[in-house]
Amino acid sequence: MSPDRNVILLKGLQIYSEDGTAHNGYIKIIEQKIADIGPIDELQEEEHWEVISLPPGCKAIPGFIDVHIHGVNGADVMDSTEEALNTMAETLPKEGTTTFLATTITQSSSEIEAALENAGEYIENKQHPGKAEIAGVHLEGPFVNEKRAGAQPSAHIVNPDIELFKKWQALSKGVIKLVTMAPEQEGGLEMVRYLKDNGVIASIGHSDATFEEVGQAVEAGANHVTHLFNQMRGLHHREPGVVGAAFLYDELKTELIVDGIHVRPEVIKLAYKQKGSEGVILITDSMRAKCLKNGDYDLGGQNVTVGDGKAVLSDGTLAGSILKLGAAVKNMIDFTGCSLAEIIEMASVNPAKQLNIFERKGSLAKGKDADVVILDEELEVAMTFCRGKLAFKKEELDQ
Repeated sequence: MSPDRNVILLKGLQIYSEDGTAHNGYIKIIEQKIADIGPIDELQEEEHWEVISLPPGCKAIPGFIDVHIHGVNGADVMDSTEEALNTMAETLPKEGTTTFLATTITQSSSEIEAALENAGEYIENKQHPGKAEIAGVHLEGPFVNEKRAGAQPSAHIVNPDIELFKKWQALSKGVIKLVTMAPEQEGGLEMVRYLKDNGVIASIGHSDATFEEVGQAVEAGANHVTHLFNQMRGLHHREPGVVGAAFLYDELKTELIVDGIHVRPEVIKLAYKQKGSEGVILITDSMRAKCLKNGDYDLGGQNVTVGDGKAVLSDGTLAGSILKLGAAVKNMIDFTGCSLAEIIEMASVNPAKQLNIFERKGSLAKGKDADVVILDEELEVAMTFCRGKLAFKKEELDQ
């Protein structure tokens, strides 16, 4: 084999692959892909490998996929700059995220359009191995219900508008993959059908829909729920609402913010028991203050105060999170007692399948992108590879 090819061998790992668990395994990476994977006794020696032997107790899992994130480390998607998206792509591997959807917020059309154009250009021309990959855009708003606006600025909320969406999708070069919307609003069901017909995920969120209205949306093609429990009609014994529908419709995958703040741990456990690992997608919904100190920050033109592990508007409304996906993984295990295999389903497999990119992301398998996360014995992220290139390494591993 030519010595100038980028060949990495990870070995001495417990590997959670698509085919099961190898307790003493290896992963061979050539360029951006997983070239081989399996138990160490099946490894055939070759020259010109960069061999990385990991400490005892380390585990290899697929990179996390965050389908709902606004910002991190001082950057926000709505900054509409290459630098902001680059900061996100460089920072997120530290928490194990190797793929994400750049998420917008309700704002003026001109500001949303600037963010979409910037994201489309970045996705098409600025992506590189060694950074988290932007798989597309999550358009959160402005097609939401003002009654459930939360941190979405009410002044810019509009009814679902297919023509406006077509314009925005064209500006983005077709990268809008998921739309959070309120299907009960005028034009909502028509929008859901249009999104479904055009390969875009219709997600019910910031919605006051009744159980029956959610059922109509599911029939029209909705298959996703944005941050379950937060800013939606809750579960009532005479009106099951969005939450009740999310529990009962298997078609709906449900995002969860597992920081113990947005949703109480016991309710996280309730959702997990109801939906199972196959029905949950872990997200952060994080904003620019993540990885920064407590203080005042901007979100969609609004002042957000960060302190005590949470981000709030001046009236106390939760305004996104400062949650890291690696922390959400540990919290989910603590809150529910779920297994690491189930975590992989919720943080990697399910989002990859929702985004229709499972053929190259979401699991460790031969031929897939080498998006690999190494967890230490404490399940902390120790090392992250993004498409075959080292993107993060914990300092302790160098000692």
